[in-house]
Amino acid sequence: MFYAIPLENRPTWRNPPWMTVLLILVNMLVFWGPQRSEEKAQDRAAAFYVASPLPAIEVPRFVAWLEETGDKHLKEARALQKAGDHRMLLRWMEQEDGFQQRLKSPRFVPPEDPQYTDWKAARTQYEARMPAPFTRKWAQNFEKDAELRPVTWLTATFLHGSTGHLIGNMVFLFLFGFSVELALGRGWYLAFYLLGGLGGSLLAGWAYAGMGSYGLGASGAVSALMGMYAVLYRLRRVRFFYQLFFYFNYVTAPALLLLPAWIGNELLQHWLSGKGVAYMAHLGGLVTGASLMALAMLLGKKPMEVPVTQDAALDDGFDAHVANAQRLAQGMKFEQALAQWRAAAKLRPQDQAVLSAWFKTASLWPDGEDFHRAARRIFRLHAHDEQTLQFQHASYRTYFEKAKPGARLQPDDMARLSRRFARAQQWGDAEKLFNALHMTAPTHPELGDTLGMLVSALCHAGRREQAAALGPQLKQLAPGSAALRGLA
Repeated sequence: MFYAIPLENRPTWRNPPWMTVLLILVNMLVFWGPQRSEEKAQDRAAAFYVASPLPAIEVPRFVAWLEETGDKHLKEARALQKAGDHRMLLRWMEQEDGFQQRLKSPRFVPPEDPQYTDWKAARTQYEARMPAPFTRKWAQNFEKDAELRPVTWLTATFLHGSTGHLIGNMVFLFLFGFSVELALGRGWYLAFYLLGGLGGSLLAGWAYAGMGSYGLGASGAVSALMGMYAVLYRLRRVRFFYQLFFYFNYVTAPALLLLPAWIGNELLQHWLSGKGVAYMAHLGGLVTGASLMALAMLLGKKPMEVPVTQDAALDDGFDAHVANAQRLAQGMKFEQALAQWRAAAKLRPQDQAVLSAWFKTASLWPDGEDFHRAARRIFRLHAHDEQTLQFQHASYRTYFEKAKPGARLQPDDMARLSRRFARAQQWGDAEKLFNALHMTAPTHPELGDTLGMLVSALCHAGRREQAAALGPQLKQLAPGSAALRGLA
């Protein structure tokens, strides 16, 4: 077997992965709620079964049925019968739909049989103690000629066979889920998670059709998250813990290289192992998740912001650069300090303290490239909290006033800052940036959305007259927008 677990990233509680936590809670509630209640009721019914006359009547007939059908596990059944392990045999019998059909037939124990009266009474009492089916009802059915129930392709992904099965899946769901959720956003993340589970179920349904038993578990959906993770990080080198059979170690490698390794492992396990683990569900999830993430990135509907951890697993020299920059600044060696801040910002592109120090030091040379680069890095911060918005706006004002020969903003930066300043109620700068975007990039794809957000923010703040003044322009750029309907 082969496992690879990312160690580089940890969740940020400034933007908690609530959807990942919610999915974990739903899986746990299903398992510890209706599934556990069903299991307890089955245990009570099994205790009655073992103490009743049923094993003496049904077990020999079950072993005879296995012999009649040429079952390859007949020897194991005889060993269990000889050992008197009636609980295990009962569980086995109830998973064999063919035998259950025979058991319900009138000739299983015919009325003329001397054992019929005892069997019928005990069987009636046993069935009365059995709970209404839950797990088998909502799991995938791999029996031959099973009824097609598409709803189970999804419901099966929230069921688990044991506590170990549940915990294993939930650990991997958390390890991969929080990074993918922060990149996609909660809505798309949930949609991709469910679609990944469906992809795993579909391939498992095709691969195991007619093989008997049933399929359940979040493994397909979790494998989809692994595929999404590999495509999201692509060639970025990520530190992984891996286990290959009895060997384990750490490795730093491009994330995308793990996708073929995971796929190869699932295929190998499928060929070498039995049907106890649905490796085809894992494979289906991997392929579905990787395809969904690749498609999302190709269409560009959602900018992929790869989560970056502030704490590196390895010493990359960041602390040394910061310490050197502070020491040089104290010694009034600002030009040398500038190079150190630049190097630190390259290692931590989302660290506001470092970006602020780099920007302030670079402002001593307002015509230098560092000043423009530091400003662009600040304007492209991922966080959307109030502190970040204030930092970006203050930096924008300084940059706009000092930059020589003038500010150098890319159209994407103008659109992003205009929308952010609208949320921060910096109306003048938001409108100024929109006008600059309209003038320099009149065909920019986010032009209409940017103006729509500005108009919506003005309306929400009670500035309807100011919003109405932008109405004609909005009607031209985004005639079907919600913001325009809100002005009507």
